Amino acid sequence: MSTNNEEMIVTPWEVSGRIDYDKLIREFGTDPLTLEVLETVQKHTGTLHPQLKRKIFFSHRDLEWILQRYEAGERFYLYTGRGPSGPVHIGHLVPWIFTKHLQEKFDAKLYFQMTDEEKFLHQDDFTLEESEKWTYENALDIIAMGFDSKKTKIVIDRKSMDVLYEVAIRIAKHVNFSTVRAVFGFHDSTNIGLTFFPAIQAAPAFLESALLGQNVPCLIPAAIDQDPYWRVTRDVAPKLGYYKPAQIHCRFVPGLGRGGKMSASMPETSIFTVDPPELAQKKVLDAFTGGRATVEEQRRLGANPDICSVYSYDYFLFMDDKEIEDLRYNCFAGNILCGECKHILAERVMKFLEEHQRNREKAKAKFAEYLFNPKDL
Repeated sequence: MSTNNEEMIVTPWEVSGRIDYDKLIREFGTDPLTLEVLETVQKHTGTLHPQLKRKIFFSHRDLEWILQRYEAGERFYLYTGRGPSGPVHIGHLVPWIFTKHLQEKFDAKLYFQMTDEEKFLHQDDFTLEESEKWTYENALDIIAMGFDSKKTKIVIDRKSMDVLYEVAIRIAKHVNFSTVRAVFGFHDSTNIGLTFFPAIQAAPAFLESALLGQNVPCLIPAAIDQDPYWRVTRDVAPKLGYYKPAQIHCRFVPGLGRGGKMSASMPETSIFTVDPPELAQKKVLDAFTGGRATVEEQRRLGANPDICSVYSYDYFLFMDDKEIEDLRYNCFAGNILCGECKHILAERVMKFLEEHQRNREKAKAKFAEYLFNPKDL
């Protein structure tokens, strides 16, 4: 479990410690989402999505550029993904919710890559059979989100390699080992599958351009830990004659424990989309809060929502602007107790899971229509 004193680590395979997002912007070389950029987005979307207003999405590369291309009449497509290694938790849904919003507002095609080989290559005890199981299970969660089936294609790497490989080898030819070693921390004992994998994950950023034979802008909404892949991808793009993919990065949803992001490795602090609602309720009721030691003290001094996992869940996922503003005020003022907040959140989570799980069941009949097939272009 992370503490505030733990060193920040943010890589595609590990996120731990207290996350300093301003420091990440500096270290990764991204740009903050300024008011000017948000005003440009709002010009096309009408209203700002809550994840933008609340700075859940906080950083970008070339977002202004891709909006300029859009204003000039050039459509862009979206690309995001999932490494299927276990059940989906609610934290994974945050960038998916925003991606769906972008798809609707910009009428954009979406390639959703399932990197069903990554965990197998990265972890000795993870099998291809497990990967196949979780690829299917995670795909049901994607479909259950309500993405437009006519504009959304799930690209499963091992099933789509006949198309991905040609793009990937063109990328790989321009990326040397010293680059991936510096970016990803590879060493002499790293298997060659992992050293080639960044080229596969980069491929969907150019896939539409390769398939159509013309440059098509690409926007990647994803959590900031995936940024190293896109840094390499953007370096290669001009050498292949393609546009650099634009990006927009989100924060990590905290877990229900004290500090740290939501993680499948700590199931007691994570709510999974397949959790029975009663189990999710128990996890919420056991969650860490920013409350005081006694009721009297909290009524007198108030609590601290800034360290409270229950407040974080409401902020990221469940409350509208007025509700979250009222909750913050009442928390600081001592007008509400942690037990009350937990019960309110638990009810919202249970209701959400019940609906999402119904949609997952319906998704089983729709699975085939979402799968990528280049013949559909």
